[in-house]
Amino acid sequence: MNSGKQIFAQLVAYIPEPKFRRLVAKYNGNARIRTFSCWDQLLCMLFAQLTYRESLRDIEACLNALGPKLYHTGIRGNVSRMNLARANECRDWRIYQELALPLIKTARRLYANDQFAVELKNTVYAFDSTTIDLCLSLFPWARFMDGKGGKLKGAVKLHTLLDLRGNIPTFVHISDGKVFDACALDMLPIEPLAFYVMDRGYHDLRRLYLFQKAHAFFVTRPRRNTKYILILL
Repeated sequence: MNSGKQIFAQLVAYIPEPKFRRLVAKYNGNARIRTFSCWDQLLCMLFAQLTYRESLRDIEACLNALGPKLYHTGIRGNVSRMNLARANECRDWRIYQELALPLIKTARRLYANDQFAVELKNTVYAFDSTTIDLCLSLFPWARFMDGKGGKLKGAVKLHTLLDLRGNIPTFVHISDGKVFDACALDMLPIEPLAFYVMDRGYHDLRRLYLFQKAHAFFVTRPRRNTKYILILL
């Protein structure tokens, strides 16, 4: 019988717990909390991400199925849908952002020398968005008209910039579902000499000119009605 740490506990060991507890204290994350701390919330959501859980009920059922072994994962609080929902709604998101950003920097350094399909020393990013459907009765503020079916629906957009060496997210922005993809370029941090790969949804010449001003490069597909003149230097 295995007497060592569980795999999940081994993965969690890479998270600097003392730093996390300082962030919790900084933002009063555990104020008036008795049974479900910020650390418990973090571990539950990490478990959900790693095991592809689809709902709070799914997370609750899988974790509580561990029984006494749940203690060895590092989770001490009572895992329930109500505790998870309340924690996700009320806890300060800056706790988790300030924990994640240094971890992302560490991961990028580890992947910096990985082989790439194209012989480039520059950093190569992929930028795209995905639409996350929401229930209109619960999120009436997220309504927008679906361009494909012409139906009123609820959704938000998740705009993500990936470092293709390691597929590490370096920038994430959540907007209304009705926001055009190209508008997200206004918030995108542009790194000099880096390459940005995008689809034709980001073909906005005024915004793409910002890449040239920042001495960066972009790769995108033109729209069918694009008119251009080729100038040889």
